[in-house]
Amino acid sequence: MNWIYDPWPWYIAGPLISLTMFILLYAGKQFGMSSNLRTLCSVSGAGKAADFFKFNWKKERWNLTVMVGAIIGGFIASQYLSNNTVEIAPDVISKLNVYGINSAGEAYLPTELFSLEALSSLRNIAILLMGGFLVGFGARYAGGCTSGHAISGLSNLQLPSLIAVIGFFAGGLLMIHFIFPLIFT
Repeated sequence: MNWIYDPWPWYIAGPLISLTMFILLYAGKQFGMSSNLRTLCSVSGAGKAADFFKFNWKKERWNLTVMVGAIIGGFIASQYLSNNTVEIAPDVISKLNVYGINSAGEAYLPTELFSLEALSSLRNIAILLMGGFLVGFGARYAGGCTSGHAISGLSNLQLPSLIAVIGFFAGGLLMIHFIFPLIFT
């Protein structure tokens, strides 16, 4: 069972991702998770309020299945196939401890933000809501999420996906080096 618990090496995971993308390209499909929000809104009748949601959502049912599978697979992996910790560098743990995140290296998600006790803090709720809104808005504004652009878009050699991926990385670097310290110190 250790081969399931341990991270897979690049020479196994990379070809499996490539094979998945080849199958999707062959079937004429594009992978991405953020597009499911549009599909779910369309299913819920949002097309009556905005033209953006008026499209044939039934052609995207397969991607909803992928989303449900990712949720179920993530739950199974986190509950039964993981020790719920992530190995991170000691200097990163030290830096996060300075910001008050003392569960770094001990929990998969920082308990200072994602535990039930943390949800009693209005500050934590505001951080999570603002972060979720910015990620959701950014994914839609960029025409897709990181998985859609970095995996699907780049495998299709799409220039907008390359620009989006560069933007995602630049935004992540700005966030972690400049904005994150402002929020947590």
